[in-house]
Amino acid sequence: MIDTCIATVDITSPQFKVNPFPFYAQLRAEAPVFPVMLPRKQRAWLVTRYDDVVSVLKDERFAKNRHNAMSAEQLKKAPGVPSIFKALDRNLLSLDNPDHARLRVLVYKAFMRRPIEGMRDRIQVLADELLGKVIQQGQMDLIADFALPLTLTAIGQILGVPAKDNPKFHRWTKGLLVLERIPIYLSCFPHFGG
Repeated sequence: MIDTCIATVDITSPQFKVNPFPFYAQLRAEAPVFPVMLPRKQRAWLVTRYDDVVSVLKDERFAKNRHNAMSAEQLKKAPGVPSIFKALDRNLLSLDNPDHARLRVLVYKAFMRRPIEGMRDRIQVLADELLGKVIQQGQMDLIADFALPLTLTAIGQILGVPAKDNPKFHRWTKGLLVLERIPIYLSCFPHFGG
């Protein structure tokens, strides 16, 4: 049986984010599909085993777009999106097919092998710079100090963001990532819902 204190963990808290890995290991071992409460009091499910995650992402019974997962009555009761963020409500990450596939085609060419291969040297230089900073600091957070800045800079280059605007682009993107913590809605499994 899962430790009762695990049920009260706030996965959005700064304290949790310092070292979430023991919690995730326990979930994988004891509760691979686990209910959590999001900051806006929405119930979501943490799926923690790789094969289960792949299954969920491929299963069309699960929806990313809440409009496809909820009834009109449920949508009326759901917290609204502030008007300033309405434009972000429909994006590649929160859409289901066929809308997701249509938008994915628009960005597909930028992520094909040849353009990405053409960035190899620039990405290597950036990776070396980031690792150089880590060596100077004597420690690192793999995500914050390496993976996120490397990825955001590479995506910025693909989008044509000038190098001088990288800090601004990184800040904006991180802000959007916080907003995009939208659960995959369980559209066909009402017994999972709350």
